[in-house]
Amino acid sequence: MKATARLHELGQSLWLDNITRPMLAEGVLQGYIDELAVTGLTSNPTIFDKAISAGDAYDAHIAELGDAAESDEGIGENGDEKVFFELAIADLRDATDLFAGIHERTDGVDGWASLEVSPLLADDAAATIAQAARLHAKAERDNLFIKIPGTEAGLTAIEETIFAGVPVNVTLLFDDKQYLAAAAAYMKGIERRIEAGLDPNVGSVASIFVSRWDVAVADDVPAELKNRLGIAVGGRAFRAYHELLQSDRWQRLLNEGARAQRLLWASTGTKDPDASDTMYVEALAAPFTVNTMPEPTLVAFSQHGEVGNLMSPDGGNAEQVLKEFAEAGIDVAALAARLQEEGKASFVKSWEELLSSIASKRGVVTG
Repeated sequence: MKATARLHELGQSLWLDNITRPMLAEGVLQGYIDELAVTGLTSNPTIFDKAISAGDAYDAHIAELGDAAESDEGIGENGDEKVFFELAIADLRDATDLFAGIHERTDGVDGWASLEVSPLLADDAAATIAQAARLHAKAERDNLFIKIPGTEAGLTAIEETIFAGVPVNVTLLFDDKQYLAAAAAYMKGIERRIEAGLDPNVGSVASIFVSRWDVAVADDVPAELKNRLGIAVGGRAFRAYHELLQSDRWQRLLNEGARAQRLLWASTGTKDPDASDTMYVEALAAPFTVNTMPEPTLVAFSQHGEVGNLMSPDGGNAEQVLKEFAEAGIDVAALAARLQEEGKASFVKSWEELLSSIASKRGVVTG
């Protein structure tokens, strides 16, 4: 049995952090579902930029859209954004259709794909709420998450979007405090639905970014601490997750028919070429969580990954490791805030590069 199947049997969902039109058309994603126990998918602007720029797979669709995007009010703020969302939604409709059987079999726990709102809206709650609603309505797929960053404005948008019944993947979370703030926004949205007599079962995941921690401190810590911070922060967040699920507040929501917001491990590809390419997947093996993996990490784990001890609900040795980082001069709380701000800026940069690629493609295919 492949390591991916073993991990799935132990209760963790394995999602693919990638999407391309050839991957859909040529059966690659279906193969991952059938052979590597993949049960969901995430996407982001960088992923789509690479997919659209890589060849001519999207050219015919871009040409078909033509100048109509300029006059159609659509979803985005300009023609290039509107073209992007048309392309992305077409791909994600196909992906969600592939996961539809899983979504039905698991009663909505699994079988999701994700589409991100424009990163330019990260500090604009009202615009994020409006775009999230339009994107989900346009896609017409129940198993599509809309990704909203866990920024200050994002928290307001998450609550309102959940209250509106739109499933949310909370992105750009780095530590337990940011996770708990996002979970509180989710619960508030569910509580408001219950008060309004609405169905409290609205899907959501909360995505903790892992590998960026180790990249951030790689040059500032002794050798024995390299590549240990992301996993330790994950352990602390996992403990917070378990404590929240056992809280009186959450138990009341479960009693009303709500569905738990699952913790998702993101950024789980190893960045250090000298480290194991499956270290984050192996260390973050935990039931009732999701691990979304870059394609090379997924394939590597299926080929030589090992499933050992599962994460401990109490975080294991996370606090001891974090104490060692504090003694080495790393302010973890301050770094979490910095990483979120840097991540927000990185998302904007990726978005601008994506729109530039689309503008270039439009120029070529429309003459």
